[in-house]
Amino acid sequence: MMRTRIRRYAVLVALLATLGVVVPDSGTASTRVVLVEFQHAEGVALEDDMVWILGVGSDARPGEDMTRTRGDALQLVGMNTRTGAATTIGIPRDSYVSIPGVGSDRINAALYYGGPQLLGEAVGDLVGIEPDYVFVTRFPFFEQMVDDIGGITVTNPREFSDVNLKDDGFREGRIRLDGYGAMAFSRIRKSLPAGDFDRSANQQIVLRGIQARIAGGVDVPGFIEGGVLSVLQHTDTDLSPAQLFRLAHVIAQVKPGKITGCVVQGGIATINGASVVTPYTADARRYGDDARKDAVISDC
Repeated sequence: MMRTRIRRYAVLVALLATLGVVVPDSGTASTRVVLVEFQHAEGVALEDDMVWILGVGSDARPGEDMTRTRGDALQLVGMNTRTGAATTIGIPRDSYVSIPGVGSDRINAALYYGGPQLLGEAVGDLVGIEPDYVFVTRFPFFEQMVDDIGGITVTNPREFSDVNLKDDGFREGRIRLDGYGAMAFSRIRKSLPAGDFDRSANQQIVLRGIQARIAGGVDVPGFIEGGVLSVLQHTDTDLSPAQLFRLAHVIAQVKPGKITGCVVQGGIATINGASVVTPYTADARRYGDDARKDAVISDC
């Protein structure tokens, strides 16, 4: 029983670590992962079978508090504890929205203004779903984590490259990614046809690839523990062991064939001299309404 719990806890950290994958390298700060429980307002209806986690990559530089800088790689992940279904709703970081108590700004600025709680509220206002937990991470351990699980296989919808991150690029179709490749696949933006929208979709592809790899090896002794348990010493959380075990159990039961996902689209505008995304809020709410009860989005 103890070995099973350790393995599931390792799965929790490995899967969550995929959510914040596009922040720049920020050194070797001791705390690289923050996992906090979101405080819902009284009267908010919650679905018993659903768990929602907001994954955030922080662009904190060395010495900065990663929970009070601008967020990046915003992915709202929902998991159905009854069916094993999961879905991801990607939110472009420059989405121009109303931030509670602040006013209108890019959604990723909510982390700077009010930490994980305020960012969760801003995402909730946009999508119509508040997260149960907010996961904030730095970049440095991501590559090593992917290498530790033996790399991943993904289906790339288009050929693309980047002179700085991956000059030889990624071919279309089924490809194998090591840690660096997974990082580059998730970070490249400028050479993609739809820019940050495509980058957010690529992050979801990497997330699915890692989850599939974990699901395929979770019962192999030592598959997860060796590489991922070392991450735990860098995790700052207010969750109890019982809560962590519940999350680990939920994530371990996700079925790769039942994962769906959409990225909130939008227009491009210049507001106060800055380029922003004006999100299609009706679509964002539709994704939330579709996935709220069962973690399934029928159509993007």
